[in-house]
Amino acid sequence: MEPGAAAFLGMLVVWAARPGSPAAAGEAHRCDVPLASTLPRESFSCSSQLSSSHGPGFASLHRRDGAGGWSPLVSDKYQWLQVDLGERMEVTAVATQGGYGSSDWVTSYVLMFSDGGRNWKQYRREESVSGFPGNTNADSVVHYRLQPPLEARFLRFLPLAWSPKGRIGMRMEVYGCTYRAGLSDGQWHSVSLSLKGNDLSVMVDGEAASVAHSLRGQIDSGDTYYLGGCPDRSSGPGCGGPLAGFQGCLRLISIGDKAVDPITVQQGSLGTFRDLQIDTCGLTDRCLPSYCEHGGECSQSWDTFSCDCAYTGYTGATCHSSLFEQSCDAHRHRGDSSGFYYIDSDGSGPLGPALVYCNVTEDTTWTSVQHNGSQLAKVKSLNGESPQPLFFKYTASPDQLQAIMDGADDCRQELVLHCKKSRLSTSRDGTPVSWWVGRTNETHTYWGGSLPGVQKCACGLQGNCLDSQYHCNCAAARNEWTSDTVVLSHKEHLPVTQVVMRDTGRPHSEAAYVLGPLLCSGDNSFWNSASFNTETSYLHFPTFRGELSADLSFFFKTTAPSGVFIENLGITDFIRLELHAPTEVTFSFDVGNGRCEVTVRSPTPFNDNRWHHVRAERNVKEATLQVDQLPSKTQAAPADGHARLQLNSQLFVGGTATRQRGFLGCIRSLRLNGLALDLEERATMTPGVDPGCRGHCSSYGHLCRNGGRCRERPRGIICDCAFSAYDGPFCESEISAYFGTGSSVIYDFQEHSNYTSSKNSSSFAALLHEGLTLAGEVATLSFRTTGTPSLLLYVSSFYEEYLSVILAPNGSLQIRYKLDRYQEPDVFNFGFKNFADGRLHQVTIHREEVVVSVEVDQSARRQVVLSSGAEFNAVKSLMLGTILEPPGADPDTLRAGVRGFTGCLSAVRFGPAAPLKAALRPSGPVVVTVRGHVATASRCAESAGPGAPAREATRPLAGGAGGSGPADGGEPLVSADRSGPAVIGGVIAVVVFVLLCLTAIAARIYQQRWLYQKNGSTVPPAGDSAETALKSEVNVQSSVSESQREYFF
Repeated sequence: MEPGAAAFLGMLVVWAARPGSPAAAGEAHRCDVPLASTLPRESFSCSSQLSSSHGPGFASLHRRDGAGGWSPLVSDKYQWLQVDLGERMEVTAVATQGGYGSSDWVTSYVLMFSDGGRNWKQYRREESVSGFPGNTNADSVVHYRLQPPLEARFLRFLPLAWSPKGRIGMRMEVYGCTYRAGLSDGQWHSVSLSLKGNDLSVMVDGEAASVAHSLRGQIDSGDTYYLGGCPDRSSGPGCGGPLAGFQGCLRLISIGDKAVDPITVQQGSLGTFRDLQIDTCGLTDRCLPSYCEHGGECSQSWDTFSCDCAYTGYTGATCHSSLFEQSCDAHRHRGDSSGFYYIDSDGSGPLGPALVYCNVTEDTTWTSVQHNGSQLAKVKSLNGESPQPLFFKYTASPDQLQAIMDGADDCRQELVLHCKKSRLSTSRDGTPVSWWVGRTNETHTYWGGSLPGVQKCACGLQGNCLDSQYHCNCAAARNEWTSDTVVLSHKEHLPVTQVVMRDTGRPHSEAAYVLGPLLCSGDNSFWNSASFNTETSYLHFPTFRGELSADLSFFFKTTAPSGVFIENLGITDFIRLELHAPTEVTFSFDVGNGRCEVTVRSPTPFNDNRWHHVRAERNVKEATLQVDQLPSKTQAAPADGHARLQLNSQLFVGGTATRQRGFLGCIRSLRLNGLALDLEERATMTPGVDPGCRGHCSSYGHLCRNGGRCRERPRGIICDCAFSAYDGPFCESEISAYFGTGSSVIYDFQEHSNYTSSKNSSSFAALLHEGLTLAGEVATLSFRTTGTPSLLLYVSSFYEEYLSVILAPNGSLQIRYKLDRYQEPDVFNFGFKNFADGRLHQVTIHREEVVVSVEVDQSARRQVVLSSGAEFNAVKSLMLGTILEPPGADPDTLRAGVRGFTGCLSAVRFGPAAPLKAALRPSGPVVVTVRGHVATASRCAESAGPGAPAREATRPLAGGAGGSGPADGGEPLVSADRSGPAVIGGVIAVVVFVLLCLTAIAARIYQQRWLYQKNGSTVPPAGDSAETALKSEVNVQSSVSESQREYFF
């Protein structure tokens, strides 16, 4: 240490500025200068471009030359626009704009940043993966200020959504300033303050600071100087300020032309001091080495350090623990639907999170990793030279891809080859002229469906190639376009990094290919489990290495009151996780500072035979423990104590070295510092422990919604939606249908019961036949319409009993129960609110004998007591839409049945019967009859606005008694013999059909006139006011028999 150095410590709170901030530089400066508009075109790059005039060089804000902005070749979620700022800059804001004079813009996007252009991080708000809001037109500019700012050289914009009437189009600007390093870096810096007359200047490290300027009046510095802080604010005028005191070291102090020796201050001959270390610099760099992991930024005070984990994807005191799930399968069993997610395959390991698409289907979950070549790649030689192959770059690094595939049960990649007069191999000796390259840069000449080394395509193995002499369609060199679709499924060779097709040098020879994303399914660690059957049984693994930081995570389920999950011992150190009591999980360890214990207590017992998730972490700063979603518990580490955990015994799972207090139950998905332990493999060779564990529905059955049933699988669950009005992985996907005028769906309970009773005699539907009754049922439906009167639902019986749900002429909702053929129906009126308003409405009816509960639009449930009966006898059929003369129905139901229903119906269910699902998703014998125009709709909730009919129809169903199915033409035209008898027969058939249709129409017109004359039509003419409609409805109600009970809500 140099003589004269002094340390001023502990007088006030430390002043610590974040590196790169204006405060750290000791000055305020403007940091909102446009950075991108001044860059050359070469600074912009992109994933692809629609044309040369749509290139990235035209992507600056307000630019109009070229095509007026950047547009990629294909508009999908895998395109990007990148800008190189030339050096590391502080970025404070971004702005976007659509393509000039076009219908192309981006409505949301993700912003990525990087220092080297290779490893990218996403700018996230509150650790969210959602994108930034974009534009709503091509001309307006949308600014977004980054709070906090970011420091990077490269920025990348990834469009997530774009104009529905156009394609991706973008112009952008980046705002900020030059990145400035801070003074809180632990290095020596020189500071010089000069006051001459009324001129004040400050020099920092030999450079003039921005505070140099002239002052008004003469300044007298006086004869007292305070260095490092003020001893007492009341000690004298002028000392003090908004900033905290200095903590650090000062040396080579001089005032005027005289050097100040701190030794004289210590001796009392010059000034006073307090809490100083004289003649030594006691500043300890607590960030070297840094205990912050995964790129977390370390900062320190005088006695401790802290880690800034922002934008790292990790959390905790040392940024050790990942914020993201380990796989798409883990997202599935959280109830998440398909979408883009970050997954961290090695947890707290070094790989980092990767952005993937999780495709959650009914029976499996696919992890999709995209690359930069998803569009069709054409191959054609120019001037006799073979084209350069495309190298595929994936959205995950090679190590991340390896981890994803190692953790999956199955991986595959589809490759579609197109060829015209080009071959995969030569016809003489079979020498390959086309091949693909795998992840380790090895060359492969086998194609999908065959084993490595077998040069056959799928058609060659199946014997259905276009030319039987060859094993691939693209091996025949035909003078027409042919193709082979191959699926590559050997994980050790995937993913494909390059496709080479060389046989394109002959005249008119061409080739093309499309490589799909890498697809992986399953998670062999998430469900990897073992069952511990005795208290003395355990699994042992090599010693756990977690000297400075360690995390342990797993799931357990048990009925035992206590037991040790994990234990690892050292000479004096140890680490242990246990179920200490039915409501307590304890994490304990010793690193030489004495036993430390963290306990989480639950208001409900943990030994309930359900899966519970445990996560424990210990690092040099603290220990934390969390169980399920209960509040985590934290225990701080002692200051300046021992930090290194030293273990030397084997790791015991499910028991202890003393064979006491062993765990009885199941443990799965055990990970230590991100590495998964194979419990099942070790359990196969260990007495008292069985691989696998059953009983997942007790924990995950709640994911199956809307009447879906949880079915056990060896690895997880599946939701059976057979008795739900919904489908999808969790029975949450709405099944909707658009009903045109005069259309109907009739569900026959008798045919259904005859089929299901032979398969499952205990099923509800097996009871639905003549002679048996229903003591209660649940009926649900959602609707959207503007037409009145309307019949929403009608359930009939062989005894002229029924349930009807209708909209009256004024749009009010009515529910009618008639459970005795000799009595009038009970009628529930829901006031005079108009439900035919073009909005979505939900109705739930729950009957238990004579008590009926009704819930409309999730409002308060209302109950009434039936007078017409307590049993629904001999249920016959369920009808939606138009019906003619339902037997025994009241006049209002008859009138609504003739009018039918026009609009959108969804979520229709009566007991286990789901008529729309049976019509739109047929999976067994035909039990529905579809008449008229009934078409699949996306969702009834996606309304075009009040008063607008549903227009979501995408797949019409053919009408006709006793069947349903697609009626749209979509098949390619085929040649047919149209001569002679075929033409004559066709003409006769058409004529007969027309005559039958005319007869049916005439009969229906007569029938409707008869019904209206009989019942007295009360439908108000067009243009009548709401008051007229209301009076008309009152007249209808007054005509009902006096014995009919009505309930008004």
